[in-house]
Amino acid sequence: MAMKLWASSTANALKISCANRTRATPSLTFSVSRCFSTVLEGLKYSSSHEWIKHEGSVATIGITDHAQGHLGEVVFVELPESGSTVAKGGSFGAVESVKATSDVNSPISGQVVEVNSKLTEAPGLINSSPYGDGWMIKIRPSTHSELEGLMDSGEYTKFCEEEDAHH
Repeated sequence: MAMKLWASSTANALKISCANRTRATPSLTFSVSRCFSTVLEGLKYSSSHEWIKHEGSVATIGITDHAQGHLGEVVFVELPESGSTVAKGGSFGAVESVKATSDVNSPISGQVVEVNSKLTEAPGLINSSPYGDGWMIKIRPSTHSELEGLMDSGEYTKFCEEEDAHH
């Protein structure tokens, strides 16, 4: 993981990019862009680099691999209390890294039903497993229509490539 972060940081600093590739594993399909950032199919993405996985009545939210790569090593995470409400586009917490502190915004509105308490003791899970053990909150969405305005994996990959090209 440390090598991946170093390579990603180095590639970003040198403004090196590589063509998109698609890889498949037995149970997971994902596309790789920017050499090292992973974008999973089947998730929705916001322009502020949060992902959302909607399953039944609950939606899981975290920050993307792209976001954690730009932040660097995450050292502290601030999360809301279970039972609180979040608004689409509103901040629900913060991620502090060795480089910066960034607000984390909710891609949709809803009520927090679960918080990933593992992140209190191991905030680096956001770096090592942004789409797995590094999830941040689970919410019960207020309305499912807000999901329609989010990007799919292809749109998000293109968004990141364009954003990186301007920086």
